[in-house]
Amino acid sequence: MYAIIATGGKQYRVEEGDIIRVEKLELSENDSYTFDQVLALNDGSLKLGNPTVEGATVSATSLGNGRAKKVVVYRYKSKKGYHKKNGHRQAYTEVRIDKINA
Repeated sequence: MYAIIATGGKQYRVEEGDIIRVEKLELSENDSYTFDQVLALNDGSLKLGNPTVEGATVSATSLGNGRAKKVVVYRYKSKKGYHKKNGHRQAYTEVRIDKINA
């Protein structure tokens, strides 16, 4: 059984027991969270939502927050002497999928 959920502007295919990194949620470690935007659900037969599957939720437990590896953003204009170097670290929340409620 798997579900496709939407959170943080992205979509994730999840099964029970999966550990995923989603855009940062305001959760502490071991907090529970319910994803209610279930776009599709497969429990032997595929159920597609319009836009979400009615009554379907995904329960998860937070494993903690963190920041990803640094991405270097380097801009320059050739022959003009313009150089600009920035870095970015995206914040995330790591969650474990506990149960898919159909």
